[in-house]
Amino acid sequence: MNISNVGSGLIKINQNPFQNVEVDKTKSSFGDVLQGYLENVDNTVKQAADLSTKVATGEIDNIHNVMIASQKAQISLELTVTVRDKAVEAYQEMMRMQI
Repeated sequence: MNISNVGSGLIKINQNPFQNVEVDKTKSSFGDVLQGYLENVDNTVKQAADLSTKVATGEIDNIHNVMIASQKAQISLELTVTVRDKAVEAYQEMMRMQI
């Protein structure tokens, strides 16, 4: 029994949504890196929405992959919101400092 191709087209569960962000090495500023991360999170959310639509229309029978993509998108979005909240909190704390 050959099982070498099992799972080759599936979503990788352990894949970090922030990995594989391609930024131009000559102009890698903080803003460029942050933009790459946000685009990657946006693509993850769009992929989950697309898979949800396909399962609703009956194009996909395997709901397992849809649920994994949905959870991956949810966690990515929660992480992004948490990082944003911490950055805003740090900015507000710096603004309260007396010189």
